[in-house]
Amino acid sequence: MKVAIIHDWLTGMRGGELVLDSLLKIYPQAELFTLIYNKGKLNERIESRKIHTAFTDRLPFKETKYRSYLPLFPTAIETLDLKGFDLVISSSHCVAKGVIPHPNTKHLTYVHSPMRYVWDLYYDYFPNKSGLKFFVIQLISNYLRTWDVASSARVDAFTCNSEFIAKRIKKYYRRESTVIYPPCLPEGFQVESHTKDDFYLIVSAFAPYKRIDIAVEAFRQNGKRLVIIGGGQDETKLKKNIPSNIEFLGGLPHSEIRAYYQKAKAFLFPGLEDFGITPVESQGFCTPVIAFGEGGALETVVGGKTGVFFPEQTPESLNLAIQKSETMEYKKEDFQASINRFTEEKFINEILKSVDRL
Repeated sequence: MKVAIIHDWLTGMRGGELVLDSLLKIYPQAELFTLIYNKGKLNERIESRKIHTAFTDRLPFKETKYRSYLPLFPTAIETLDLKGFDLVISSSHCVAKGVIPHPNTKHLTYVHSPMRYVWDLYYDYFPNKSGLKFFVIQLISNYLRTWDVASSARVDAFTCNSEFIAKRIKKYYRRESTVIYPPCLPEGFQVESHTKDDFYLIVSAFAPYKRIDIAVEAFRQNGKRLVIIGGGQDETKLKKNIPSNIEFLGGLPHSEIRAYYQKAKAFLFPGLEDFGITPVESQGFCTPVIAFGEGGALETVVGGKTGVFFPEQTPESLNLAIQKSETMEYKKEDFQASINRFTEEKFINEILKSVDRL
């Protein structure tokens, strides 16, 4: 069977790329298709594949400004030639599911999220509601929504990363989907219990919907130590007038992040997320998660056993949850039971079952 795997863009190793890595383990001869490829930013398994790119990969500033080409992405994804493939698997959080497969080709998509820029997080990404710029954004967004819904008909079967996303697929595309949790940890992973230091941890991209600003303000108020690992578009804004108890470390290799997972008093997850691999990784080191109580976190964190939820995205609500977490006693066996749901072997088995059902 000749297999093509489609991924929106290859610009770094994040949660979506961990899913892609596991898909490539299932199909070691599969060819890889993408809109943007920044060589040297992915692991060896991904970069050793035959990678086909669209015309967007040859546009200027594609290393850092690729999101600015969003209006071109529907056209670009449709230029990828999938003739001759028996199976197409798209790993999609933007437009990858919109490829045009051959009539005899089966198409399975794994949706990390419907295109969040134009659906549920539209007003987070584009908060201004007046002026010529907003009018242009409205026109483009209307086109993208129309295309996004129309292209969903090109998919034979939907899979996704959480019940939260399954509901959104049903809402926007009127399609049923199978929930397959992402491959967060290897099969048989045993949780590690370590002596905790007196600091809290965030590992995240600095996108608006991540709501790291809530944590920064909460720790500006409480004076506790907060370590933030990551980077992104909101970095300058987040670092403005930062107090000495908050430390930004930038992007770090996963091997170094591991030590912070081990030692952190708790892991903070203040955004409304589709799933979120980092809370699962945190639980793998018996580090409780303090998360906003909506979205994917409700599926990855066991309230009262592996973490605490806060009901409102405010510094005050977060600080109350921190106080509650500090009074709790967490058990190693509860963390083990939680992370056993999110192994790579379970992910691979469920993907293969979904392919067999096509």
